Order: sequence, then structure tokens, then C-alpha cells
Amino acid sequence: MPICCFHRSTPRETMAWSESVDTLLANKDGLAAFRTFLKSEFSEENIDFWMACEDFKKTKSSAKIASKAQKIYSEFIRADAPREINIDFTTRDHISQNISEPTLKCFDDAQRLIYSLMAKDSFPRFLRSEVYKELVNKQQNGNQKRWLPFL
Repeated sequence: MPICCFHRSTPRETMAWSESVDTLLANKDGLAAFRTFLKSEFSEENIDFWMACEDFKKTKSSAKIASKAQKIYSEFIRADAPREINIDFTTRDHISQNISEPTLKCFDDAQRLIYSLMAKDSFPRFLRSEVYKELVNKQQNGNQKRWLPFL
């Protein structure tokens, strides 16, 4: 699995990703590494949904709120959506009933569920994954070589 793209973070930042899922998601390289891991597990729709919700909550124009909400709903929420996320019927139903008049908070419950799923399930597996271990080892070795030129 390619890890070439995540070397921009310092070894300290890479190690810090293990502190919490929030630390990981707040770091551009951490987010990219986690997304690559989720893709390898065929569950990248979770991080993509979470990111779409983060972007959606920053929307200012009411016209864009409606169109972005419809796009998120069509892609992730509706039954048989192409990238359907795993949420309970009640949450899905509540969003379906309110999607015609969306607010910036209309996906909050679903986003919380997906965040919790990633934090409790995917994140611990990511920290145990070869992708993360290899990245940490590569950065630690690179860091040692920088300080010890005879290695």
C-alpha cells in the first residue's frame, strides 16, 4: 500500500495522530493516511461523509445549503445511495423527512454516529495497521539519520 504521500508531517505529528481521532482528522496528512486505510477496508465513505458534513456546516448561502444537502443526502443517506453510510433507521428517516428544508445541523446526528464508528472501530485498527506502523518507523529512521549522519 502506498504511503509516499504522508511524509510531509514531522515524526512528532505522526506519533501525535495516535493520541485521538480528532488529532488525526485535524492534520491534513493524518486525514489522508486514515482515508487511505479506510479505502483499503472498503469503508472510505465514512470519512468522505464526515468531511462533506464539515464542509457543509461552513456553507453561508441558503441556496447552496439546499443543493449541498441534497448532494450529501443522495450520495450517502438515502436508501441505496451509491456510498450509503451505516446509520440506524431512525436517524436516516429523520433526515429523509427534513431534507426538503435542510438546516446546517440536519446531518449532525448521522455525523456523530459515523464519527463514533470511526473513533471506536476504524481508528484503533488504523493504529495497529501496517500503514501506520510503517509510516512511524520510516519517519523515526529518517529522523535518526538526520541527527546521526554515520548511520
